[in-house]
Amino acid sequence: MLRLFPLLVALIFVACSKDTPAAANLEQEPGQAEAAPAAAEPVKPVPAELPAVLARINGEEVSKADFEKALLAIERRAGASVPPDQRDEIYRGVLDQLITYRVLLQETKTRNVTVTDADVDARIAAIRSQFPTEEAFTQTLQQQGVTLAEVRTDTRNDMLVSKMIEASVGGQPPAVSPETVTAFYAENPDQFLEAEKVRASHILIGVPQGADAAAKEAARTRAAGVLRDAKAGQDFGDLARQHSEDPGSAPQGGDLGFFTREQMVGPFAEAAFTLPAGQTSELVETEFGFHIIRVAEKQAARTVPFEDVREQIREYLENQSRQKATQDFVESLRSRATVDILM
Repeated sequence: MLRLFPLLVALIFVACSKDTPAAANLEQEPGQAEAAPAAAEPVKPVPAELPAVLARINGEEVSKADFEKALLAIERRAGASVPPDQRDEIYRGVLDQLITYRVLLQETKTRNVTVTDADVDARIAAIRSQFPTEEAFTQTLQQQGVTLAEVRTDTRNDMLVSKMIEASVGGQPPAVSPETVTAFYAENPDQFLEAEKVRASHILIGVPQGADAAAKEAARTRAAGVLRDAKAGQDFGDLARQHSEDPGSAPQGGDLGFFTREQMVGPFAEAAFTLPAGQTSELVETEFGFHIIRVAEKQAARTVPFEDVREQIREYLENQSRQKATQDFVESLRSRATVDILM
């Protein structure tokens, strides 16, 4: 989706981060899970009619138009308007982000940060490449009520802020010692638990939603015929490629790979996790139709070995350190700014 408004501080905080590895649930700092949540401060009500100027940052105004532009961009990304019961909280949050972003932009000028026209052109070209045609790109701009010149300005500002942050906190990757990595693994065992898994293949004979009794019985009869062939020793993969109506797994001979109980609908999961490895189920009916399941392998619940996640832990801790450094940098600039909030 095209983003036509500059980075907001919530995005800036994660600008240097990478996705958390799927093999480990590294979402919290050590010990964070046990910490009690801080009491939320009451949000000051936002007036029904916004003033023409909402804030001044070092004398520079944040206008009602600036705010409405930011709010509209956020609502478009969310695909929904601000809920009335959350208006005060969200409006205050958007204004706070705008203020912080304006502080960062002011600092890029103080530090004489620059980006070349060629770099901006390349970024615009990358945005254009997300659309199948130039006409589709232009139509999206019109739908969002922005001009290419505005997109170019916002893109340049984004790049200026990102470049400054990278120069300030990203140039020196934080060092994470092996001892720190080992300690994190030892102190957070719950984050490295893997649930029981099964690797299975299946053949699906689908039943459309809303199908009548005759259509459902016809599908059951077809599935029963395929089941007889499977029980008679015909190659399960060949049967899946020939008969299965699951487009995702049929070309692979019905192979679904490893999955947890929670990843499958109830009847399917119950059959797959009950069957011994190497066995074929009877017909299993789900909302999708009739399944024939062949269990290939079972993996008991386990703690992921340290060696399997050592590198992921190190990267996670480095990213946490970068994000903390970025947040400290942003907050230091904000603390030195003169901010007057006028609503």
